[in-house]
Order: sequence, then C-alpha cells, then structure tokens
Amino acid sequence: MADTSPKKKVAAKPKKPAAHPKYSEMVGKAIAALKERGGSSRQAILKYIMANFNVGKDAKTVNVHLKLSLRAGVKNKSLKQSKGTGASGSFKIGEVVKPKKKPAANSPFKGYPNSSKRI
Repeated sequence: MADTSPKKKVAAKPKKPAAHPKYSEMVGKAIAALKERGGSSRQAILKYIMANFNVGKDAKTVNVHLKLSLRAGVKNKSLKQSKGTGASGSFKIGEVVKPKKKPAANSPFKGYPNSSKRI
C-alpha cells in the first residue's frame, strides 16, 4: 500500500545579508575611483572590486555578476558604454536624470465653504 500521509514542508532558511553593497553600487564606485578619461574596462573594474570589497576569493563568480551588472547598467542608462558591446569595452558613469516635477493641477471650483447655509 502507498503511504498517503501529508508531507511536512521544511521552512526555508532566511537569507543572510551580503557583506558587500549591490554590484551596481560597487561598479559606480569603481569607475569613479579609477578616473579614466575614456572609461574603465571590465577587467579594471573587476580588479578594483576584488581588492576593495568583501566579495570572496573566486574571481569567476564575481566576474559573472559584474558582467550582468554592466549590461543592466547600460540598459537602464546608469552606465554609458564608450567602447565595445555587451560586457566588453569601456564604461563611464551615465547621466543622472532628474525627475521632472509636475505642475500643480488646478482643481475645479467646489463652491464656497459655507454655501449650504441659507439665511
């Protein structure tokens, strides 16, 4: 006979927070610190991140996350790619877009405050 008793669900372990900031923040700090005129290469950014942030000893895994972060940064325009395509080439910090304030809309006239009272 088959056992039809319900199986117990194991609670997922809570994730511990990373010992480093987001890769997008680390890339921005690396590009700013390297101060290269034509933009910083992926290899130079990787070297800076490995030296200055607690991301671990394995350069391969850091490189994978770095490539994804660079592509995403170019896509959302927080980074500007001065040379190359994809995750290769040189990268600069993109233009910071300031949010435009909407002008206050004129509300329609709702009458006088005490108009319900008749004398």
